[in-house]
Amino acid sequence: MSIFKKLMAGLVLLLPMTAFADELSGADTAWILTSSALVLFMTLPGLALFYGGLVRTKNVLSVLMQCFSIACLVTILWITVGYSIAFGDGGSMQQWWGGLGKSFMSGVGFDAMAGTIPESLFAMFQMTFAIITPALIVGAFAERMKFSAMLVFSGLWLVLVYAPLCHWVWGGGWLSDKGLLDFAGGTVVHISAGISALVAAMLIGKRRGFPQTAMPPHNLTMTVIGAAMLWVGWFGFNGGSQLAADGGAAMAMFVTHISAAVGAFTWMCIEWVRHGKPSMLGAVTGMVAGLGTITPASGFVGPMGALAIGLSAGVVCYTATQYIKRVLVIDDSLDVFPVHGVGGILGTLLAGVFISASLGGSGFSDGISMAGQVFIQFQGVIATLVWCGVMTFILLKVIDAFIGLRIDAEQETEGLDLVDHDERGYNI
Repeated sequence: MSIFKKLMAGLVLLLPMTAFADELSGADTAWILTSSALVLFMTLPGLALFYGGLVRTKNVLSVLMQCFSIACLVTILWITVGYSIAFGDGGSMQQWWGGLGKSFMSGVGFDAMAGTIPESLFAMFQMTFAIITPALIVGAFAERMKFSAMLVFSGLWLVLVYAPLCHWVWGGGWLSDKGLLDFAGGTVVHISAGISALVAAMLIGKRRGFPQTAMPPHNLTMTVIGAAMLWVGWFGFNGGSQLAADGGAAMAMFVTHISAAVGAFTWMCIEWVRHGKPSMLGAVTGMVAGLGTITPASGFVGPMGALAIGLSAGVVCYTATQYIKRVLVIDDSLDVFPVHGVGGILGTLLAGVFISASLGGSGFSDGISMAGQVFIQFQGVIATLVWCGVMTFILLKVIDAFIGLRIDAEQETEGLDLVDHDERGYNI
């Protein structure tokens, strides 16, 4: 009897440990901690260096400063209201926004959980996505937008545009209920940033001399270093979106790398055929196109689907860059819309195709056909384009009326480094 009692006592002692293991996964937590650092690494220093090398010498610091300051501003806004709007409980308005119940991180304490990871870690991981998305838009108006206007726009855009869209897709909103497939941000990050960038470029207008005056990147070495950081950081972006250290995360990383490599190689080959020589700029741009296009599909497709998506990204996004600049003559300075916007649209639609188990994907939900899923994906694309495009237009018009969006012609000639920050990137 005494042995039985000891055995029962031992089992009782094990019960809390078992319950704790069911709630908190050390492996999942360690992976998302790593992924959060990788995604932040994408913006600082990855995107900052990638964009910084693409502009002219007189504007390099301004781009670095914009990416850095957006990281600071979005952090403040995310912990005050952004996280709550995106991932809170909106009650009767749950379809549209998460309410303000989690404002100032209310309820997000040491013991709060989000699945198998601490909620504080989930909030941090999602914050890194919120940071990079408005930072992507910077590439559209580089070299000509006031620093003050950029800050106001980025802050308002984060709260009024990004956070509600994030809730619709990932926070239990109406697009989530429809069954939209967006594993890591095809709609939430890339289409939203891309269409907002296009609207901004059109409203703010062309740089002085565009397109007659050549405006080549001032430091491609810096750009390539930033691109390499983006490639590596994207493993956290897509692999971390599984929110677990499992086979789904492994496959997401695998297909991310495949699409990036194929996108870069495809773009390089197209340039080689058309212009006689492959360019480093083309290779890194194709890489980013491949990464952006695989993002919404990364948790649903297999290696062969990733190969097809990377190939399509290289061809379609290359064509889009040529069309935007040469036919429409829109000065989207660093090709945000043709790379991220078009790539996000393409990847979101193709997710509905290559999720098919017959094509190596994870398989459709019960009762959903390929045509039905693609139609859901199409609805998500249109909703994102309309919401972000219209809201961006309104925000920019209001900001322009109050403080103005653009520096004057003399300041643009001098460069934003001196005009906005009284500093030079290079003192040679």
